[in-house]
Amino acid sequence: MNDFLAAPLVYDTGALLAAERNDRRMIFLHNEAMLSTRQIVVPAPVLAQAWRGGAGRQANLSVVLKVCEIDETSEQTAKAAGVLLGASSTSDAVGAIVVATALRLGAHVFTSDPNDLHKLADSASATLTMIVV
Repeated sequence: MNDFLAAPLVYDTGALLAAERNDRRMIFLHNEAMLSTRQIVVPAPVLAQAWRGGAGRQANLSVVLKVCEIDETSEQTAKAAGVLLGASSTSDAVGAIVVATALRLGAHVFTSDPNDLHKLADSASATLTMIVV
């Protein structure tokens, strides 16, 4: 199996919101990831941005989250995100946490906003594969 198909996945807020609105592409890609038993990671701050109504009001998102690992943001990841923010002159801390988490795990990112995440990754001279949902 090549690295692209085996790499973990990190979902950003846009990916979770796409899942919540039952976006066909997002659901298809998520189901494919589940079938391949890939690690699917959601940083805790991403969940905080997307979670608004509880399991009853966000049923689609709740189903997706059942197979995701919620990654508690460690001090190391938070500091790496801060460095990315400083180097990129951007201010989206949650986006920086997504990038720092993905770089730490060697993961690909599911996102609806690749431009900001590319800017953060570029500031670290890192290549980050993003799947736009």
